[in-house]
Amino acid sequence: MSVLPLVFTSGWASGVNAYAVVLLLGLFGAAGLSDDVPQTLQRPEVLIVAAVLFLCEAVADKIPYVDSAWDSVHTLIRPAAGAWVGALLAGQSGSLSDVAAGLLGGSTALASHTVKAGTRMAVNTSPEPLSNVVVSLAEDLGVAGIVTFAMFHPGAAAVIAGVLLLAGLVVLYFLVSRIRRFLRRRAQRREERRLTRHPDAPPG
Repeated sequence: MSVLPLVFTSGWASGVNAYAVVLLLGLFGAAGLSDDVPQTLQRPEVLIVAAVLFLCEAVADKIPYVDSAWDSVHTLIRPAAGAWVGALLAGQSGSLSDVAAGLLGGSTALASHTVKAGTRMAVNTSPEPLSNVVVSLAEDLGVAGIVTFAMFHPGAAAVIAGVLLLAGLVVLYFLVSRIRRFLRRRAQRREERRLTRHPDAPPG
C-alpha cells in the first residue's frame, strides 16, 4: 500500500504538534507495532529530544499569548518537521519519492499550522485562560488519536485529517475579522500607554 495517506496525516498532525508526531511514530516503531516507521525516528536520542520538546510545548501551548509566541517560533519548524517525517516515511516504504513526500508533508503541515496559529490568536481575544487549556488539550488528543489511527487505518485517517484541515481553514476564514479587530485594539492600547508615559512624543 502507498505510504501517501500516512504522509498526509503525519503532515497535518505535524502542523499542530510536530514533537508529538515524532514521539508517537518513534514509539510505535520501537514497540514493533508498525513496520512503516523508519529507524531514524526510533533512535533513543530522537525519542528523548522529542519527549522533552513535547513537554515544553504542552506547557507553553496552554498559556495565553505564550502559545501565540510559541506558534510564531514554530512557523518554520513544524512544516520542516512535516517534510522531514514525510521524506523518511517515503524512504522507508519505497512507494513514493522522498521529494514528493517531503513537499506533501511540509505543505500540509504549513496549512494546519496556519489554522492552529490563527485559531489561537482568536482564542486569545477571550479574557479568560480556560479556553486556551481546552483548545490545547483537544489538539493534543486529536493528534494522538489521528496518528494512532493512521498506524492501522492510514486511508481512513487521511480522510479525517483532510476533513479537519478543510474545516479548520473555513473556520479561520470567518475568524480573520475578529483577529484583525483584536490586533487593532492591542496596537491602540500600546499607543495609549506610550502617550501616557511620554505625552509630548509624536504619534507613531
